[in-house]
Amino acid sequence: MAQLVRIYEDNPSPKELQRIAKAMKDGALIIYPTDTVYGLGCDINHKGALEKVAKIRGVKLEKANFSFICESLSDLSEYVSQIDTATFKILKRNLPGPYTFILPGNNNLPSVFKKKKTVGIRVPDNSIAIGLVQALGNPIISTSIKDDDEVIEYTTDPSLIVEKWNHLVDYVIDGGYGDNVASTVIDLTGNEPVLIREGKGSVEL
Repeated sequence: MAQLVRIYEDNPSPKELQRIAKAMKDGALIIYPTDTVYGLGCDINHKGALEKVAKIRGVKLEKANFSFICESLSDLSEYVSQIDTATFKILKRNLPGPYTFILPGNNNLPSVFKKKKTVGIRVPDNSIAIGLVQALGNPIISTSIKDDDEVIEYTTDPSLIVEKWNHLVDYVIDGGYGDNVASTVIDLTGNEPVLIREGKGSVEL
């Protein structure tokens, strides 16, 4: 049974963030707010939790295109190959913000992602999401929670989210109503930025 935890974005409770981060270290799955839609996430270093997320999404873990939720750009060197100045300027200009940037991965990627050549990086403009990463001490692996409804693509109400996901996750963080527009996804692995999905973030970089 999922535990619904109310955390306020204006002043996230460090105690609650630490409690949830500790559970994530032990393999807990969470649903949490970002600056776009609510996300399903877990500790990047817990293989069992990663496998559960992949199973929920119906994909093979090693082929899954999950995002890495990072605290700031300073985390990039941990998982991303060296990038040029122009790419860094794009990142610095737009993060934190509603973007997922596809970047070249390096050899430090968790073992389950070793075969992947790229990584999707998110630095959301949301104090709850960032606070969780800080409390955890490393990135969160994340994917948007989709809705089965063909008209409503993303559920925005935490009380409805916990109703639906009650038996699949351990915690649902109620950070207020979420957005119903996902992040803009841009591939920065080539010579020019390539738009993969237009979302909340402006495509004018």
